[in-house]
Amino acid sequence: MNKSLVLAAVLAAATLAACGKKEEEAPAPAPAAMTAPAAEAASAVSAATDSAASAAMDAAASASAAAADAGAAAKDAANSAVDAAKDAGNKAMEAAASAAKQ
Repeated sequence: MNKSLVLAAVLAAATLAACGKKEEEAPAPAPAAMTAPAAEAASAVSAATDSAASAAMDAAASASAAAADAGAAAKDAANSAVDAAKDAGNKAMEAAASAAKQ
């Protein structure tokens, strides 16, 4: 179960990362002389895009880690429940054996 949670989280992260990646068409021929403000704006847009993609990847990685932690916690809780059931069963057997002796 833990492996399937990790696999699901990794697939979700890959899907989110793939959604942000789009194939860029060949750029249109640039005008002969690009003005400085236009070049700065293009650079700013490129930086913002890279930053957004990085943030999305970080968020996906965090979600994956959180899913793994939740899976581990669920496993621990299930193990505790099994141990409690074993203890209760053993106590019931002891009580029945004690009652049968009397």
